This record gives sequence, C-alpha cells and structure tokens, in this order.
Amino acid sequence: MKKITDYEMPSILMDFLNYMHTIKGKSINTIQVYFYDLRLFLRFLKLHNKLVSDEVEFDSIDITDISIDIIKNVTLSDLYSYMSFVSSQRSNKSNARARKVASLKSFFNYLTNKASLLEYNPASELESPKILKRLPKYLNIEESKRLLSSVSGEYAERDYAIITLFLNCGMRLSELVGININDIKNNELTVIGKGDKERSIPLNQACMNAIDEYMKVRPVNGVKDKQALFISERKQRISKVTVQYIVKKFIRQSGLDPQRYSTHKLRHTAATLMYKYGHVDIRALQELLGHESIATTEIYTHLDKQQLKEAVDSNPLSNFNAENTK
Repeated sequence: MKKITDYEMPSILMDFLNYMHTIKGKSINTIQVYFYDLRLFLRFLKLHNKLVSDEVEFDSIDITDISIDIIKNVTLSDLYSYMSFVSSQRSNKSNARARKVASLKSFFNYLTNKASLLEYNPASELESPKILKRLPKYLNIEESKRLLSSVSGEYAERDYAIITLFLNCGMRLSELVGININDIKNNELTVIGKGDKERSIPLNQACMNAIDEYMKVRPVNGVKDKQALFISERKQRISKVTVQYIVKKFIRQSGLDPQRYSTHKLRHTAATLMYKYGHVDIRALQELLGHESIATTEIYTHLDKQQLKEAVDSNPLSNFNAENTK
C-alpha cells in the first residue's frame, strides 16, 4: 500500500492530513480516505472552474498547483455541484456522498478555524444526504455451520480459523489481518480497531480450537513477518484481498450467494447471533465490536421475521374470533 507521502498533492492538503493524523489521532486508513475524497474534489474544482480542458481524463488531473486562492473562491453552490457530480458521474450512493460531505466539512473547518486561511467556511451549511437504515444481512445458524463445514483444501486449518474468528468474534477485516501471535494471551485476543483504538475480545472454545489446529501447521521457516498469525502462500502476512477471496470462495462452495455475503457480513452475523441468542447487553456488544457510537450497534437489535411473527402470535387476542361469542 502506498504511503500518503508518496502521492503528489498541494501543501494545504498535506498540512490538513498531517493535522488529522498527528493532532486528531486519525488512523492511516482514515487519512487515506480523506485524501481520496479531497483529491476527487480538487480535481472537480479545476474542471468546474475551467482550469483544465474538458477533454482531459478526469482521473489524471493534476492537483499540485491548487492554491489557497482557488480554495477561497469556493462557494456552497460549488460544493453542491460537486455532490451532484459524484452522484451522477461517479455513481456514488448516499453512504459514499455522506462520507464525502464529512471529508469536506473537516477540510474546510481546518482551513477556517485551525490554519486561519479562510475567513468564511463554505461547508458550514453543507447538508449530508439522508442515509436509509437497512437491516444488516447476515447468515443464520444453519448457514453459518454450512459455511464452516465447507472449508477444505491445502490451507484448510488457516481458512477455517479465519472464518471461525469472523463468525464468533465479529471483528473487522483489518483487525483480523493485523493479528500477531503474541496478541493472544489467556484465551483473550487484543486487536487494534478504528482510530488505532485497542480492545480485547474473549475467545471461546471454538476459536481456541481452530487457532490451535492452525498453529500446528502454520509455516515457520522462511516466514517474512514472524509475528503475523495468518500467513499467506508467499509466507508473509496475509492481505485483506486474500482473506476476501478465501471468504468468497467458501461462501460459494457452501451454496450461499457470494454477491450477498462478504467478510463484513460475517461480522454482521457474529453480532446478530450474539445479540439474538446470547442475550448480550447492547453496551457489551458495542464494546466487543469496537463501535464508537451506540447508535451503530443498535442496528443489530433488529428482529427477524420469525421473531415478529412469534410476537404477534403471542398476543392473547391472536385467536379471538368475535363470531364465536355470538
């Protein structure tokens, strides 16, 4: 993965990213998202202001010459034109547009209130698109068991341990690939989550058994990252892309829809099953999943159709028939 410093950008953008990383403590992944969002905006700005030809390939537009004088002329209308552009020309859905609004607000807030380069913040009144809350897709118990039972092949022990951790612990993809061997102590796993925040996840017997079986066959000689728990075929820390491929492979092999389920859906599955069957307190689930806001965790408190039917059927009036009383 490229470092942010490997990309060419104007100094005002680099200063902002350094501020968000060193002062605000944002993770490298978050900083990279800010960069991608704001690079897109600055490219749009040059095109919108006719500073480049309409025939220039958009993704090749150079932004290194963007100065504060160009930024000073940005209006709220320009920002909404940009949001229209990412919607119509980049096919951004509401979630992606909301993220871009957040990036713009942070950037212009920094330029106005921290760097004191702007007298007026054009993004202060920029509204975020409404995001429809959808119930998370997840595997039921039988589908989860079918997925685990489908794991086979040369790296079966590793792949089984990976899927077991996803389904039992509800960790993020980045957290799983970042696990080191010494992160596991006394049946407890320490992971680094969003914002470089550390948290502990208790490991149940299924997880410990899966890890123990994998450790019996985990490569030792020639391993490039000796601390990494999960090792790739090339004997280096397994990548996110490889894990995604593994999960999709066995989702397909188990007869499930690979378009519907992914590594993140396994996280949804773990959270849903823990809440539904383990009667886990919502605050405990928030801590386990590493959510900053309780509102994020609340999506797992949904009830499936069967539970709703049972709730309606349990109503004491469910069998009442007025005709029988006449």
